[in-house]
Amino acid sequence: MDTPAFEQLRAVIRSRHTTKALAMNGREIPDAQISQLLELADWAPTHGHTEPWRFYIYAGKNLKQFGEAHAAMYWAQTEEENRAQAKYDKLVQSARQASHLIITVLKRDPRGKIPETEELSAVSAAIQNMLLGATALGIASFWSTGGMTYHPAMKAHLSLEENDRIVGLLYLGYSDEPDKKRSRKIPLAEKTVWPNMPGRS
Repeated sequence: MDTPAFEQLRAVIRSRHTTKALAMNGREIPDAQISQLLELADWAPTHGHTEPWRFYIYAGKNLKQFGEAHAAMYWAQTEEENRAQAKYDKLVQSARQASHLIITVLKRDPRGKIPETEELSAVSAAIQNMLLGATALGIASFWSTGGMTYHPAMKAHLSLEENDRIVGLLYLGYSDEPDKKRSRKIPLAEKTVWPNMPGRS
């Protein structure tokens, strides 16, 4: 039998959806709620207790400045024939529409005792915790890997070490758009295998 806690969790998970930063309305999220989301992130599963997640939080004037720096980085690091003014403008405007940006980084254990793929899974779980917490608080979210997220110039901008890895740019804010109806394209039965096991029929 489902418990009330399970029902609440299921409702949050099923209602979580992506809201692009350009669809956010610029209204500010209280910093206290951002702290709550970071606390949830900090309780993600972590092999070897390495806790490999690191967070860079931008808001207000700092966020707008980051958006401009991000756009300038894109322009400088992209061949002239591949540049798009629309993409430049999108990077600037996204930082103006969102309330907060949390850049989430994988900080490798210097001993390297945990495989990177497991550390990446831990950081991704931390991001998912924030996404679900944001949904529960009525906050719109966008886990972005676009722009210069994976470019060495972004690592340099954040003064990251060689083995550090940016996992995503999490834009947070409020939106006036109506909630989206969510669906899965592939039936769960087609993604699920229960191998035959002795003693099971």
